[in-house]
Amino acid sequence: MLEVLRRVIQEVNGARNLDAALSTMVRRIRKAMQTDVCSFYLYDKELESLVLMETIGLRTQAVGRVVLPLGEGLVGLVAKRSEPLNLEDAQTHPQFRYFEATGEERYSSFLGVPIIHQRHMLGVLVVQQAEKRRYDDEDEAFLVTMAAQLAGVLAHALATGNLMRPALAGGQAMFKGVAASPGMAMGEAVVITPPADLNSVPDLVPRDLDYEVARLKEAIGKTRSEIRAAAERLASRISAQELALFDVYQQMLGEAALADEVEKRIREGQWAPGALADVVRRHVQYLERVDDNYLRERAADIRDLGRRVLAHLQEDTPSTPETYPDNAILVGDEISVAMLGEVPRDKLKGLVSVRGSSTSHVAIVARAMGIPSVLGMVDLPLPRLGGAAVVLDGHRGRLFVRPAPELTARYASLIAEEEALSELLEHEQDLPSATPDGHIMPLMVNTGLAVDATALLKSRIGGVGLYRTEVPFMITERFPGEKEQTRLYRDQLEGFAPLPVVMRTLDIGGDKDLPYFPIEEANPFLGWRGMRVTLDHPEVLMVQLRAMLKASIDLDNLYVLFPMITNVEEVDEALRLLDRAILELGEEGITVIRPQVGVMIEVPATIYQMDALAKRVDFFSVGSNDLTQYLLAVDRNNPRVSSLYDALHPALLGALLELANDATRLNKPISLCGELAGDPAGALLLMAMGFTSLSMNAPSLPKVRAAIRRVPFTDAQQLLKEVMGLDTPAQVHAHLDQRLDEWQLAHLMPPRD
Repeated sequence: MLEVLRRVIQEVNGARNLDAALSTMVRRIRKAMQTDVCSFYLYDKELESLVLMETIGLRTQAVGRVVLPLGEGLVGLVAKRSEPLNLEDAQTHPQFRYFEATGEERYSSFLGVPIIHQRHMLGVLVVQQAEKRRYDDEDEAFLVTMAAQLAGVLAHALATGNLMRPALAGGQAMFKGVAASPGMAMGEAVVITPPADLNSVPDLVPRDLDYEVARLKEAIGKTRSEIRAAAERLASRISAQELALFDVYQQMLGEAALADEVEKRIREGQWAPGALADVVRRHVQYLERVDDNYLRERAADIRDLGRRVLAHLQEDTPSTPETYPDNAILVGDEISVAMLGEVPRDKLKGLVSVRGSSTSHVAIVARAMGIPSVLGMVDLPLPRLGGAAVVLDGHRGRLFVRPAPELTARYASLIAEEEALSELLEHEQDLPSATPDGHIMPLMVNTGLAVDATALLKSRIGGVGLYRTEVPFMITERFPGEKEQTRLYRDQLEGFAPLPVVMRTLDIGGDKDLPYFPIEEANPFLGWRGMRVTLDHPEVLMVQLRAMLKASIDLDNLYVLFPMITNVEEVDEALRLLDRAILELGEEGITVIRPQVGVMIEVPATIYQMDALAKRVDFFSVGSNDLTQYLLAVDRNNPRVSSLYDALHPALLGALLELANDATRLNKPISLCGELAGDPAGALLLMAMGFTSLSMNAPSLPKVRAAIRRVPFTDAQQLLKEVMGLDTPAQVHAHLDQRLDEWQLAHLMPPRD
């Protein structure tokens, strides 16, 4: 059975369309179980019904015509209960429903199992037999295992478009990812394809097969000339054995080898780049699995050749468009900040990426620019998106492709409301951030980029609550030197003086790598990151501390923040390095004032070390994003579990309240610089807890200020008391929505489902 299972999954996974995949699946299962019928019903979430999509044994004219609402008939019952149903005489069951089109009245025995992927119903697998047969435990176990194995395959295939669901009205499709930057946008998808990347070539149906073949031959000819020229240049500098590799390349490109196979794929209906990528990938996968070392090494040669030919094929297919539509939604496998720079700012309305996370460099830039973004959209069918009308929801991490008119109208209304609200709130942005009963709640801003408008922000904030020093490190090809860092930090400190600027020391690791200092670990969020890296590399931290201190001369608005603290010893060591930097500068004739020093509370262990930490530092800053994911054991950048990441989880709210109470008891200022601070409802709760300042991305300031200016402090305290008595995140969200609605502040909150 295991061999049958493996073969079925392999064949379904390799199928080019839904019909072929399902046809293979039902035939293989029927044969393996030696039964009369095998059928597959696909669950359509929009219709809340199951559609017969493939069968072997029932009448073929029933395919696509038999539709069962959830809970109706035996198949509907399996789906509703999400559990197997095994009947020796199906027609005696009260839920049995007869469909004349299927001819199933001839079958007595019934075994149906649900296909479920990450709690989502995908469909039902059914086997039937004419004679009465009680499918035994082995039969049921096989079908359940088959369904479980197929669930992931089907989910991926459905999401990527390789297997299409029954067409919905208007062809609308929805994909989910990680919400990286809030906001909503409507526009046209502009797909960015990286050059010569065999894994990112889309599947396209060519209009002219002969033209595609001619393109292929021309590209291969150019590659052969390129290799021949390279061999001639190196002939006198390498050995005959190494030179023979070029002959191998030429042989691989010969008419009877790679070219013929690629041409065959083109004739089957694939364009030249796609056919080349398919053939090269298949050869590489085969060669990498063989036992022979020599053949395994040839896999790299094949891959290199494929890239070379693909580069020539793409000469007439630019990876970035020459012009952009007025409402461009940039879509790509991995979008870099450099790619953003190629799009005119007035035309860029949103970003969508298969890779990336809410803390990646491009996400940080997008938030600072106020561009709605969704990253980590792993199931996105890039090849089919170019030029498509899309709706992007950066609040909930969703992308709607070819949206139905009703959805388009709804989002157009929501976007218009957001724009009108922004204009309305703009008029009070220079007013104090104080409640109607006089409680002052300082609002700070998170910075780290040139796009942060210092002049505009300065009159509206209480300072910089978080300057991410790693951003300048990310956009260079090496560690920036002391002079370079001093200039960058001086610009920030001068620009916001006399307001305080909290500078966090280099915080890399986790999902924030430097291109010239990669950190590859099995579990990066629990690995080498933050202070763990810089304390292991004091030469990097010392340069940074010296640069910060020199930049603060005569300004005295520098606050230094140490990230990812787990142990008190780490703080002691970091403070020793800071004191050493001050001493070294003094020896060089540069007198600097020791800045205020704080630690980030983002590792749960620090919650229980507040007293010891308070003896060593001047202030606390809670990083609620990391604290949330560590407390809830949820990787917020993993789309499969990102729905479990909730900054309003009762456990987190309890931890935050405890931290605020401890800071008050210890007479230390405490701020919060995570995304929760930029949520109007979250900001009211944090204010009521006793946080002394809140730091957020600049686009969040207007709505948070508006909430604070409209809700008395005593009301916020009562709200906190009510919320702390709730048991689930859903209850917390519902109660906050209700109270803000009562206060006529619902318009400040992002749209809910």
